[in-house]
Formats: sequence, C-alpha cells, structure tokens
Amino acid sequence: MDVSGYPLRAIKGGRTLTDTIMPSKRTVHRESWDHYFLELAKKVSERSTCERATVGAVLVQEHRIIATGYNGAISGDPHCDEAGHLMRDGHCIRTIHAEMNAIIQCAANGVSTHGATVYVNFFPCLNCTKALIQAGIKRVVYAHDYRNDPYGETLLAQHHVAVVHLEQQA
Repeated sequence: MDVSGYPLRAIKGGRTLTDTIMPSKRTVHRESWDHYFLELAKKVSERSTCERATVGAVLVQEHRIIATGYNGAISGDPHCDEAGHLMRDGHCIRTIHAEMNAIIQCAANGVSTHGATVYVNFFPCLNCTKALIQAGIKRVVYAHDYRNDPYGETLLAQHHVAVVHLEQQA
C-alpha cells in the first residue's frame, strides 16, 4: 500500500508527533550484487604484494561477505615487492593466490564455504579452481580472462559450478 503523503502519528514523551512520508524525487541507481562484489574484489586486489598480477577475491553467502583474500606471500615471509619474484615456469611461486587466501581465512575461522560465490577479478588458475570446487563453492564471478585453463573450465562444468564473466565497469 502506498502511504506517500499520508501523515504518521506517534506519541513520544506525552507529545503527539506528526510526520509525513514524502516520495523521493530522485531515482537511485543501485548496481547489481554481482557488480558490487566484483568491484570489492578489485578493491581487495589493491592489497596484493605481487605486481605481476594483482588479484582480489571476495567469498559471499546470501549477499554477505564471509572472507576476502589477495595474492601475497605467506604471513611473515618477504613479499615480492621486497624480495623480488620467485619464478618457476613463468609463474611467481612466492605468493598464495587470492582465492586460496579467502578459503584459508574461512577455514581458520570455522566459516563454511559450502554453496558460496567467489568474486575474483581474474579467472581462477587450475589449482585455485580445484580448491574452490573442493571447498563447495557453487558460483564463480570474474572480470578478466587470464590463462583460462581448459581443464579447469571442464572441472567447473562437471561439478555444476556456475561461471559468470562480467566485465568490470570503468
């Protein structure tokens, strides 16, 4: 029922207060939950300490953030921006990936990831894909393709993990 323009009466401290609900004159554009959480993943990626690929991940259940992660060195170890990249087969192996860090945060704090969605600014690598599946993630929303592994894509499909590619807004 539309109550716009109708007075509301309330009693406070023995006085009757009258308020009127007035309709808003501006239209508010709210972005979708997917775009919102993907933008947060981009913001989380700014904490990354490996500039080769600054990646952020946000784990979400029922529109609530349960963990975030970014790629960086093991706690207490030197970061790439301090010690340089430790390269093997074209990959920096000094870092833990953003998706893994988010899953680890949930495990360390006793938070279930079953049925969650991960928002990540780059398509997950094969190892992260396997970890996401094993953690019970049911949806992957990502912004950019990056070395998308065909086997990883197959695994996601076989395990009924929905994959959504959304371009990030400028």
